[in-house]
Amino acid sequence: MLEESLAADPGIRIECLENGEATGLAADVREGLTRDLKELPPKYLYDARGSALFDRITTLPEYYPSRAEREILNRRAPEIVVESDARELIELGSGTASKTRALLYAMAGAGSLDRYVPFDVDRSVVERCAAELLELYPGLAVHGVVGDFERHLEHIPAGDRRLFAFLGGTIGNLYPPQRAAFLRRVRRLMGPTDTLLIGTDLVKDRNVLEAAYNDSEGVTAEFNRNVLRVVNDTLDADFEPEAFEHVAFFDEANSWIEMRLRARGAQTVRVNGAQLEVSFSDGEEMRTEISAKFTRDGVERELEAAGMGLDGFYTDDDGLFGLASASRR
Repeated sequence: MLEESLAADPGIRIECLENGEATGLAADVREGLTRDLKELPPKYLYDARGSALFDRITTLPEYYPSRAEREILNRRAPEIVVESDARELIELGSGTASKTRALLYAMAGAGSLDRYVPFDVDRSVVERCAAELLELYPGLAVHGVVGDFERHLEHIPAGDRRLFAFLGGTIGNLYPPQRAAFLRRVRRLMGPTDTLLIGTDLVKDRNVLEAAYNDSEGVTAEFNRNVLRVVNDTLDADFEPEAFEHVAFFDEANSWIEMRLRARGAQTVRVNGAQLEVSFSDGEEMRTEISAKFTRDGVERELEAAGMGLDGFYTDDDGLFGLASASRR
């Protein structure tokens, strides 16, 4: 581990895994691009540019999840904070903390906001978020962790009366076995005074789902291709992002949206940092993200299997999105 403090402000501490991004990405690229259906993990969509693109996506008329989740948080955050009795907010996949501002505001208003722990794969986003929040909440302790929430959860600082927030429907980016393993790891981290809050996109009409991932402005397409730019920049690869077409569709059998990139013409790509050369045939598709859609009962079953119980389930007025609150059993 590399542990560094932002010298400009002693209230901020940032922990960063040494060479973690390049090492982890190289392993994931080697494994994913040698499958029959090539695949790149969605976490690599989110460098600084990808995070900015996703922030734009959340403002698009077709993309309902962020608006629906924000509606729930704006209305129910004070209730969630009181019921959790939390003094620390741990945000997994924090990005710019836009999803948790309502929780931070409610905790500050209740006089219970002692520490914020943003956990994200992109260091620049964690650092910027930490600096912004310290301006908003002077005296707040911020302990940022730059890492992969599938590999590095043990680096979350110890504490009690913690609210673990995993919002934005990010849980749906994990395959069912990954979700089960992730929830078990979080449960092992949680003490008897801790609470887990998970954002879950709910099952709904196919047309509504597919429109959310195929916006008319093409922002999602650019976001999808950003994973190729991340591979290029981090692993000295020579992908041509515009040589791939954005594809998104609802897989009803698996209850998830699937995003892919389709090759526009046959091409060969060299990924020097992964010591890999890979060929794409014309029209060949590469999976870049799944986004599972849930029911309340399904969420409760997955939590119970991980040793947690569902304490509360909150939805927006239209029933598009759900927030599940859980604790150890």
